[in-house]
Amino acid sequence: MRFRAEIVDQDSLGHFKRVIRMLAKLAKGCILHICPDKLNFILLGSQESGRASLWCELLKENFFSKFQMKGVSAEYNEIYLQLQLENLTPALNNSHSTEILKIKFINKYSGIFKICIKLLCESNRSCIMTYYFPIEVIPTHLWNKLQEPMVPNLDVSIYLPILKTLKNVVEKMKHVSNYLIIEANQNGELNLKMENELVSVTTYFQDLGNPHLVPEIASEDRQPEEKAEMHINVYQLLHFLGGVQDNPTKATFNMVRNRISYFEFLFEIYSVKYFIPALN
Repeated sequence: MRFRAEIVDQDSLGHFKRVIRMLAKLAKGCILHICPDKLNFILLGSQESGRASLWCELLKENFFSKFQMKGVSAEYNEIYLQLQLENLTPALNNSHSTEILKIKFINKYSGIFKICIKLLCESNRSCIMTYYFPIEVIPTHLWNKLQEPMVPNLDVSIYLPILKTLKNVVEKMKHVSNYLIIEANQNGELNLKMENELVSVTTYFQDLGNPHLVPEIASEDRQPEEKAEMHINVYQLLHFLGGVQDNPTKATFNMVRNRISYFEFLFEIYSVKYFIPALN
């Protein structure tokens, strides 16, 4: 196995740093899935455990000037690594201006992640800083547990309001209850509802618009005006919204009623999916 990559474009480098900062806000560690054409950063949860999970996809052509990898074998041309983000973030938060970022996976005696950063230091002189981090290589027999959830038969897919507005609304509503009721339909209507023994609070959004659902993932027995509903942990949603660094160019909420939902954010050159299971 081997992997090495290089980022020289300053915009791509800025996006890469923001991705790492977002992940570090959400979890202490993550799984890095290296493919021939992309990187996936994974924060793993499951519907059975009630924990949320995240998939962040970075396409090779959007970030890297150099990208070389060789997987476990010809049959399994992939690599899965367990990273501790608290080790990674200090290397990327250097106060000096970064010119080039080089990443290398060393699989000699044990897994080592190497990051070389070319910095513009005082008097416009360049210096190079090198960091080494221990990592864990995940064996192939565990890969089937690390796949992105398949979500067929969606009941609703709806565009979200402005992210700042959504976060402020949910932040103010969280004092009512620990769970949030989300109602939405294919007519661009989204309701956020919380209730307890004394009060019920609902925020209504209209005319948000809906992405087209292809037949393979659309529920066949739902009318556009009919609302689907599910209960989610409000703190799982706020945790995610608090970690997002950029404003997405497109943001959608997708639901299979009473089972699972996911928020999909498309940014300029990367994408994020955040899965939240339904509460019973």
